Amino acid sequence: QVQLVESGGGLVQPGGSLRLSCAASGTIFSINDMAWYRQAAGKERELVGIISNGGKTTYADSVKGRFTISRDNAKNTAYLQINNPKPEDTAVYFCNVDGRTRPTMEVFSSWGQGTQVTVTS
Repeated sequence: QVQLVESGGGLVQPGGSLRLSCAASGTIFSINDMAWYRQAAGKERELVGIISNGGKTTYADSVKGRFTISRDNAKNTAYLQINNPKPEDTAVYFCNVDGRTRPTMEVFSSWGQGTQVTVTS
């Protein structure tokens, strides 16, 4: 069993900053990609960005230059730094982690419960 706990959401003003965290725990042998998604009210869930095990990052065009994904492999934790947010960034943010469990080496893909980010002045 692998559990993800997200934190750090809340209200933020346009031009401000916020950092989200996603901590994975449980019977983890290894973690590959750690990704952030978001879902605005009435819209489909969309990919925000991904960070590989080696630290390579990929971002959606809408957040490039404003959002930064990082990870601490020792803590099995991913971060999403949100800078200069815009009202259209308002959404529930989810993390998704994939890897292998121990001792069976089964592949897993787990989702966090989501954390609300509201950008408002």
